[in-house]
Amino acid sequence: MTMKLLAFELATEACSVAVWIDGEVRERFELAPRRHAELALPWAGQLLAEAGIARNQLDAIALGRGPGAFTGVRLAIAIGQGIALALDRPIVAVSTLAALAASSLPLPLAGEDRGEGMPVRRVLASIDARMGEVYSGAFELRGGDAVALGGEAVGAAAAIQLPEGGAGWHGVGTGFGAGDGALRERLSDRLVSVDATALPQARDVARLAALAFARGEAVAPERVEPAYLRNNVALTISEQQALRDSR
Repeated sequence: MTMKLLAFELATEACSVAVWIDGEVRERFELAPRRHAELALPWAGQLLAEAGIARNQLDAIALGRGPGAFTGVRLAIAIGQGIALALDRPIVAVSTLAALAASSLPLPLAGEDRGEGMPVRRVLASIDARMGEVYSGAFELRGGDAVALGGEAVGAAAAIQLPEGGAGWHGVGTGFGAGDGALRERLSDRLVSVDATALPQARDVARLAALAFARGEAVAPERVEPAYLRNNVALTISEQQALRDSR
């Protein structure tokens, strides 16, 4: 199935934009705190020009819906909705944690078949949520897709649980480095590898969005919902003191 997607992932300190054309991907990625609004749209234009694709040739807009930084998640949705409405195209919203989990495997080559014969990899994706907490989600990578094993959560490292099923898990994301590596230490007996520096990227959003689009999961732009997982964006002074006292 031929497919052309423009993807944005802005939920962390990394700014990332990608163009997916029939399984081939071009991407811009940079650690750029507070510069996402400045970079995202120019990068999108550059990538489309490099690929020789006009905006009206896109089949859909893909975006990371969070969880992550409130400002970045809102920006990705606003940009995606604006482009999708202008082009009369649908949006495929992808979990930022699912994209992070998918990053633990290399992108498939164009035309490569990752079907039922591929081994399943179990991944716990975690992003530093600040305020003494982490975002986390458990996934199985099957045939290039990231299948959620339960819901996504936000909480202290001590509250994050893995599904039953023994060891053999791969940890990925900045949540494993938060709080002096508390999550990594607590789950060490069940983890076979950890990459605590990984950040979600638009190329993986595009990869998962292409699969979701093929399953008919694209939605109208106005139906896209962010995944914040928590309502508070900052601790009060008393909450900050309570957190310090608990350490």
